[in-house]
Amino acid sequence: MFKIKTIVLPLIISILIIGIFSGACYLSDVNNYKKAVASITIANIDLSRIPDGVYDGSYDVGYISAKAEVVVANGLIKTINLIEHQNERGSSAEVITDTIVKEQTIDVDAVTGATNSSKVIKKRLRMLSFKNNKMYPATKALLLFIIKDPFLRIIIR
Repeated sequence: MFKIKTIVLPLIISILIIGIFSGACYLSDVNNYKKAVASITIANIDLSRIPDGVYDGSYDVGYISAKAEVVVANGLIKTINLIEHQNERGSSAEVITDTIVKEQTIDVDAVTGATNSSKVIKKRLRMLSFKNNKMYPATKALLLFIIKDPFLRIIIR
C-alpha cells in the first residue's frame, strides 16, 4: 500500500499532466493553423507586369507548406515546379499547378479534398514578387504592409 502511494500515484499524476500539456499544445497548434489558412486571400495577378524570369520561394502555414519554382516569360507562366509540398492529406492538390499553367491564372478552383493545400500552393504562386532571390522594392513595401499576421511566415530560399 505504501508503494502505491509513493511510487504509482505520482507516476500516474505525472503522466496525466504530461498528456494534458501535450494535448493543449496540439490544440493550440491546430487553432493557429486554422487561423492561418482561413486568413489566406488570393488575388489574381497581371502576368504582363511580371518581368521574365525564374521565381522561387516557399509559403508555410504550419501543417502545410509549399516550395515552388515558377518560370515566367512574355507575360505567361511557362512552368511551375513544385519542389516540395508538405501536407496532411493534400497531395492531390499538386495537380493545381497544371491547371494554373493551362488557364494562365491563379484564380482556379481548389482541388476537392485538398482545399487547404490548394490554397497554400496558390498563395505561394501568387507571391511572384521574387526574382533571383531579390524582392522588388515596391513589392517588398507592399508585402510588409499587407502581411501583418504573425501566423503567416514567408521563407525565401
